[in-house]
Amino acid sequence: MSAQSNTNEWTVVRLAGALGAEVEGLNLSDVGPTDVAAIRRLLNEHMVLFFPKQYLNEEAHVAFGRNFGTLEGHPNLSNPFTKTPELFELAASGGGIADEWHSDLTFQAEPSIFSILHMLKCPPAGGDTMWSSMYAAYEALSAPMQEMCEGLTALHDAHPHDHSEQTAIHPVVRVHPETGRKSLFVNEHFTRRIVEMSAAESQTLLPFLTNWVQKPQFTVRYHWHEGTVAIWDNRCTQHYVLNDFEDERVIQRVTIVGDQPEGVGAPRWQPHVRRGRGSAMARHDRQLGRHLQVAQHSQFG
Repeated sequence: MSAQSNTNEWTVVRLAGALGAEVEGLNLSDVGPTDVAAIRRLLNEHMVLFFPKQYLNEEAHVAFGRNFGTLEGHPNLSNPFTKTPELFELAASGGGIADEWHSDLTFQAEPSIFSILHMLKCPPAGGDTMWSSMYAAYEALSAPMQEMCEGLTALHDAHPHDHSEQTAIHPVVRVHPETGRKSLFVNEHFTRRIVEMSAAESQTLLPFLTNWVQKPQFTVRYHWHEGTVAIWDNRCTQHYVLNDFEDERVIQRVTIVGDQPEGVGAPRWQPHVRRGRGSAMARHDRQLGRHLQVAQHSQFG
C-alpha cells in the first residue's frame, strides 16, 4: 500500500524564470493520491519537474507513470532492452539523441500528455536537456501575430521516424485543458506546414515560429545526475538534448497517453492545397491533400 508523504515537507526549488523546478523530500517508488495530486499542481505551475536520487527500477518507474494515466509504448522505435513495452530505453554516445526542439509524438491525433524520464547513466559532462515554455513563447508574440496564429492549424508527421504517412493536424495555438492558458504548438522536429497558408507562406511563418520558441528567456537547462527522474507536460513545453558528449548516456522513459489538442476556436480559413511537383514544399502540399482525403473518408465513410 502506498504511503502518503507530507507535501509540506517537500523542498521545491525553482530553476529558471520561465519554467522548471527541482523537488526533494518524497520517494517516487511509494506515492499515494495526495502526492500525485500535488505533483500535478506543481506541473501546472512549473511545467517540468526534476526529482534527484530516485534510482527507480523498471517496475517502480512504470507504476509511478500509471498514476498519471494509461501508458503507451513508442509507436515507431523498437524496444529490445526492457521487460515491458511501456518502458522505452535509449542508449547513445556522441549522437542518436533528440537534438531538435520538439514535443513528444505530435504526429499522433492525441499526442502524449506527460513524459517521465529516468536517467540511468550520464556522461560526466555534456548531454544536458533544455526545455522551453510554450506559454512564454506565445505570450511574447505581438497581439497581431497571436491573433493570426490562433486561427491556424499545422500538419505534423513522423518523418524523423521514417513514417511520413503518419500525420495529424493540430491547432497552432492550443489551450491547456487544466490551466486554460494558451501556448504555441508547432515544433521543428515534427511540424511540416501551416494548413491554411500556401506552401511558400508557410515556409516563412513556420520557421519563424519554430525558431522563436528557442529564445533563451523561455528556457531552462538541466544538468543530469544518475538516478534523477524528470516529468514534463508535453502540452505546454518543448525539449532538446544537447549533442555535446562522447561517453554513454542511457535513459528510460514512459509516456502517458495523450488528449486531443484544442485550439482557441475553429480554424478561420479553409486548407490551402495546391497540386505541384518536385520541391519539398510541393511534397508537403500532396501530403496535406492525402491527410485531408483520409480524414474526409473517415468522417463520411
